[in-house]
Amino acid sequence: MTQQNTGWEIPRSAYVHIPFCRRRCYYCDFPVFVVGDRSRGENSGTINEYVEFLCQEIRTAPIYGQPLETIFFGGGTPSLLSIEQLQRILTTLEKRFGITSRVEISMEIDPGTFDLAHIAGYCSLGVNRVSLGVQAFQAELLKTAGRSHTLVDIITAIELIHKVEIPEFSLDLISGLPHQSLESWQDSLTQAIAAAPTHISVYDLTIEPGTVFNRYYRPGDHPLPTDETTVKMYHLGHKMLTQAGYEHYEISNYAQPGHQCRHNRVYWENLPYYGFGMGAASYTQGKRFTRPRKTQEYYQWLKAGAVMNCPVTSANDILLETLMLGLRLAEGVSLNSLAAKFGNHQVEKIQSCLRPYFGRGWVKIVKDRLRFSDTDGFIFSNVMLAELFEKLGE
Repeated sequence: MTQQNTGWEIPRSAYVHIPFCRRRCYYCDFPVFVVGDRSRGENSGTINEYVEFLCQEIRTAPIYGQPLETIFFGGGTPSLLSIEQLQRILTTLEKRFGITSRVEISMEIDPGTFDLAHIAGYCSLGVNRVSLGVQAFQAELLKTAGRSHTLVDIITAIELIHKVEIPEFSLDLISGLPHQSLESWQDSLTQAIAAAPTHISVYDLTIEPGTVFNRYYRPGDHPLPTDETTVKMYHLGHKMLTQAGYEHYEISNYAQPGHQCRHNRVYWENLPYYGFGMGAASYTQGKRFTRPRKTQEYYQWLKAGAVMNCPVTSANDILLETLMLGLRLAEGVSLNSLAAKFGNHQVEKIQSCLRPYFGRGWVKIVKDRLRFSDTDGFIFSNVMLAELFEKLGE
């Protein structure tokens, strides 16, 4: 049943969580389920059962109108799905919501988890963007991070992606890993550029509670790179990637002109989206909801009717979210739009709070848009956002 529009923007995007991994990486705090090195969709009853529950959730989800314009399969490792399982999910989404002819369908894939038949099959179903989780091009760093793939797997994966000529190819790297040097980071960037992706994501390692890294390392302590070194890594990434023709359009993301990730922009522009699967978050009708993070709890939630009891996000929370997400973008946020939605007094408070940082060159206003500067503003974004949250939360 389609629900009536009550003034909220209509979701046109869907995130689908595929939680299965061959092993849990040492930095990972995502909701994942480890299936081992030999299991994948074709031979795993566990994965097949999950797909059945996932499709059940999609079939019974509220519809707010409009077909989907972006779909993102994240994980976990979505490339452990069989072609038939992916088709089942996409068919269920199509029947429930509709899918536009210009849809962006993104899929996270890991080296060593797919062959030519798999990636060609995914593309035949409409996947037109893949995000390859390389993370590093050094065997010792892959082992340090707990990755399941090898350098040979990376080379093979890149060759297969180019062979099927997928329109959008993104490659992921992580900086700040234990024992990672500026020289090894430069080598990873060089090899990433040589792989000729249309998009490169560069993430700075965060030590999350409950991870293996959290048991062994403390931020700032050896063998983690020093803060000074990680700042140099960020500057080096910006220099090498922009010189190679990539636009630094978001704190952690670079794209060749015309190749930004449309789905992720939905998050950064604080637009609504559906979420499906274990641990997936959704944002519809002004409400944010995160599903249970364990498989059996997720299944029980679905059996109980998939009730989402959550309050409507307050206007002040929407403002804070808009700033936190929108200021990640190089283009920043529109002050006129903020004033129209939240009032001139809030815009004045924002500018007053950030005034000390204009002189440092960390933040600026270009025409109508408030932006963090690239690169220092991005590096110190958490400092400025923390002050904004404190000031606007009063």
